[in-house]
This record gives sequence, C-alpha cells and structure tokens, in this order.
Amino acid sequence: MRVMIDLCVVPIGVGVSVSEYIAACERILDEEGLCHQMHAYGTNVEGEWDEVFAAVKRCHEVVHQMGAPRISTSLKIGTRSDRKQSMQDKIDSVNRKLERGGT
Repeated sequence: MRVMIDLCVVPIGVGVSVSEYIAACERILDEEGLCHQMHAYGTNVEGEWDEVFAAVKRCHEVVHQMGAPRISTSLKIGTRSDRKQSMQDKIDSVNRKLERGGT
C-alpha cells in the first residue's frame, strides 16, 4: 500500500538547535530512495508503507545514536485506494485552482 506522511521528528534534550538531527533524517530518506519534501515544520514523505515506516524507525535509531535521549515525533498519515496520487499531484491540483481563480 502506498502512503503519504507528514513527519516531524523533534529531538529532546539536545539544546535549542536541532538542524543536525533533521539533516540526518533527511539523509536517511535520501538513502532509502523515498520521495520527500522538507518544509519549515517537518517533511512530507511518500512511498510504500513498509519502506516509509522502516525509514521513520531508522530516523529514531540514528537520532538516538547521535545523543538525543528522547524524541517526540508527530505523524499525519494518508492513504487512498481509489487512485494513485503523488504529493506533486496534490500540489498541482491546488495550483490549477488558484490559476483559475479558486474554482
């Protein structure tokens, strides 16, 4: 089953800046070959269910190995069975409506 997630990994107990931990997670998503798009408060990821969630698990493992004693992760998960849709398809759909004046 294909899935799209919005992933927000927050290391706790590592200080104010968490960018090095987020960069490590982004590298994992790259290594796994998953389509992903970082945004200001997380990362959208799409792929096969097992591959996506294996990468989320690996993010936790690596961030702990980097010294984070705790991690708080928020996930939004979406699947659909009626048709195949990518993250870009969703963005393109909204942009087409914006170009037509919102209809």
